[in-house]
Amino acid sequence: MTSTAAERPDIGAARPTLRAGTLVAGCFAVGVAQIGIVLPAVINGPIQRTLHASGAELSWIGDAFLLPIAVLSLTFGVLGDLRGRKKILVGGGLLMALGYLVAATSSTVPVLAVGHALAGIGAAALFQSSLAVITAATPEPAHRARGLAAWATALSIGAVLAPLLSGIITQTASFYWVFGACALIAAVSAGLSAVLVDDSSAPEGRAADWPGQATIAFSVLALLYGVIQGPLDGWTDPGVLVAFALGVIAFAGFLWVESRSASPMLRLELFRIPAFATSAIVAVIGMFSFLGCGYVLSIRLGVIQHQTPMKTAWPFVIVQGVPLLFGPLLARLLRQVGPRWLLVTGLVAQAASHLWLAAIPVSQTGVMPILGVLVLNGVSFILLISGLTAAMVNAVPVELAGMASGTAGLVRDLGQTMGPAVIGTVALSQAAPLLTGGLASANLPPDQLAPAEAILHEGGPIAVATAQLGPRVHEIATDALANGYADGLVVTASAAAVAAVVAALFLRTKGVR
Repeated sequence: MTSTAAERPDIGAARPTLRAGTLVAGCFAVGVAQIGIVLPAVINGPIQRTLHASGAELSWIGDAFLLPIAVLSLTFGVLGDLRGRKKILVGGGLLMALGYLVAATSSTVPVLAVGHALAGIGAAALFQSSLAVITAATPEPAHRARGLAAWATALSIGAVLAPLLSGIITQTASFYWVFGACALIAAVSAGLSAVLVDDSSAPEGRAADWPGQATIAFSVLALLYGVIQGPLDGWTDPGVLVAFALGVIAFAGFLWVESRSASPMLRLELFRIPAFATSAIVAVIGMFSFLGCGYVLSIRLGVIQHQTPMKTAWPFVIVQGVPLLFGPLLARLLRQVGPRWLLVTGLVAQAASHLWLAAIPVSQTGVMPILGVLVLNGVSFILLISGLTAAMVNAVPVELAGMASGTAGLVRDLGQTMGPAVIGTVALSQAAPLLTGGLASANLPPDQLAPAEAILHEGGPIAVATAQLGPRVHEIATDALANGYADGLVVTASAAAVAAVVAALFLRTKGVR
């Protein structure tokens, strides 16, 4: 369905208005999409114990959802402009429901990952189209600000509800029912969009950039394969080396395609603006750091400490809930402090919270020992996101603000996709030799040592920790994992510190508009 006269102010008809139904459906859709990002954090432990997943397989399950969001969101934005945003919104909800149904009925890690990937494709459609149907109906700045505030609030609420949903369901039932519940919610979102949303489109001058889409998707997938499989298959394994080479070649091809495309998905000229390029670098590193820490926290609570689903859920509720409390202060902070120092403060706080968590022994369970870490991490996140968005949008001319906002989303998503994969790789690479040495020096009986070494070779340290080979093997494996993931937190803290230095030294932005 194309734009009607009511949606086209340029042909003399009434200006579009945002109806309550469109706002409700758009906000519900983005909340559903955001639930999927936070969802695995609480159920990584149950998934690992039920399907005997290795650390690499847990990384694949999480990134199967994040990767489509990173590489497909901009294309779904173009398709919505061309074909109608309502169609993309409804189709995205249905695809999420289908993906979650596949995950809910899976019995192996590969099938679960496929289901999660389908849901991630649907989420990519929802993120873009839910925002587009709201902005298309709010040409007036004041009305648009209120619509965007409602959309952002719904996104935050989804992030808070996700761990509660996972924890409550998994506390009394299998983790499969979490995916079943999400399938139902996604189907409801599709129904609401079909009934309530006013359609709109803007096809003039828009075209899908399929060569760019294909090359960036292949590049990120190949690099992820190399990063995730490296510790398991070996860094000199031909498959890992080929994956890295293909990833670099495909990324070079993406840059070449974008520089020559009439309608590129990523306008490279934006990166000639120093403030925008600096903000993009900070966005990738900052989101890499934040999601990497979130992955470590998930493994610490669910896999290493074996905490119950609800006890695993509450820390994530706190981290995601803090931004809701700080929301009303952000506009004032941006005006008084500016994006640059908001970013620097957020990144320094992020680095401090990660080092703080690394210093807390895994023997200390429950929320109270890590409460300060959680609050500080939540504060750092809202400062990071707010500062990044303002810095990138305000670095470009007004007529390029929409393009800058879309690019900001792309680089943030790429950072958060790489975070769990890289930090999981760092942690497992550090834990494996520690576990090998611990097993060798523990004077274990042959009926424990041989199976432990075989499981370590096939499934990695996490598999050994959950193999029930006796308390001594479990203790050695847990200590190795704790040290490995603590090293991962040092990496995320270092990344945040580097990003803070880059922002402090090189980021120069105009006043917030």
